[in-house]
Amino acid sequence: MRMSRPNARATRPRAIANWLIAVAVLVFLMVVVGGITRLTESGLSMVTWKPISGIIPPLNTAQWMAEFDAYRATPEYLKVNRGMTLAAFQGIFFWEYLHRVLGRVIGLAFALPLLWFWFRRAIPVGYGPRLAALLSLGALQGAIGWWMVASGLVDRPDVSHLRLATHLSTALFIFSGLIWTARDLRLMARDAGVPPARLHRGALIALAIVALQIIIGALVAGLDAGYAFSSWPMMGDSWFPAGGWRDTMGVAANLIDNPIVVQFVHRWFAWVAAAAAVWLAMRASRTGAMWALPLTGGLVAAQIALGIGALLSGVAIPIAAAHQAVGALLLAALVACAHRVGSSPVRAASRSPRSSPVLAH
Repeated sequence: MRMSRPNARATRPRAIANWLIAVAVLVFLMVVVGGITRLTESGLSMVTWKPISGIIPPLNTAQWMAEFDAYRATPEYLKVNRGMTLAAFQGIFFWEYLHRVLGRVIGLAFALPLLWFWFRRAIPVGYGPRLAALLSLGALQGAIGWWMVASGLVDRPDVSHLRLATHLSTALFIFSGLIWTARDLRLMARDAGVPPARLHRGALIALAIVALQIIIGALVAGLDAGYAFSSWPMMGDSWFPAGGWRDTMGVAANLIDNPIVVQFVHRWFAWVAAAAAVWLAMRASRTGAMWALPLTGGLVAAQIALGIGALLSGVAIPIAAAHQAVGALLLAALVACAHRVGSSPVRAASRSPRSSPVLAH
């Protein structure tokens, strides 16, 4: 993505920012559909990965039967869904197919405009490598998705929860990178001399805490740990069930592989993540971002309510899917808050008529 330095008037920071936000919306939709795919246990319905020809679904009965026969050879069918009808198979196939098609749409929606902006020399200096890195991460995400699916096609009837967590984490990292870069470019569109925002240490810690909670949530989903106890705030008749901690497993294994422990940690670490989110929003609001605290606070409240609702409902799909969607929206809000904190000195300098060119740059 190397290029000669373009004329400042030739660059299109606002147009590129709007394009990145549109791609981020597609990634958000992908995360929601991915959550539904997991909740409906549809992820193993497609047993091959065909990046090009896979865009074409089965079009006749013979093709559907070939797909169904391939699925009937998998551990999930043999151990969990034996006797499934073709109609039921088509139902789970739909969600996995939609998930994969969205992945291809996102790839094209990112790659083609990127090539156009590059050809037109419209990418501001310094942003070409960042956009190329985001494109590479998107390609890697497709490979991670297949690596995840492959874990459930050999000798186990479900995918590895660790690979699932990796898949979701990568998607949300790309999502965050798109939003951060778009906000950088919008600042540049207002003032060409404004440098990119910096990620301050406190904001980084707050984001890391929230990211860890999201990863734990992915482990909950991958282990089906949400089904372990459907009561709140206690797990059954106690705060932590007797025998929930397995002495035959090490500490790390209990925290990562034990569904009861993982659900317990996700329940209570949520309050640490909520506090970190509110703290970051307060930091952003002190820079003049009056939207930060009400938006973040509302999303935190909704996320906690949906998490409790998912437990009490026995992981009802609409509630659990909304829980994942609001989690992604909360992350987006926090990325915006962190960006605001990291760019606030520049904003203050650009507003001051006495600020020097050195400070402004």
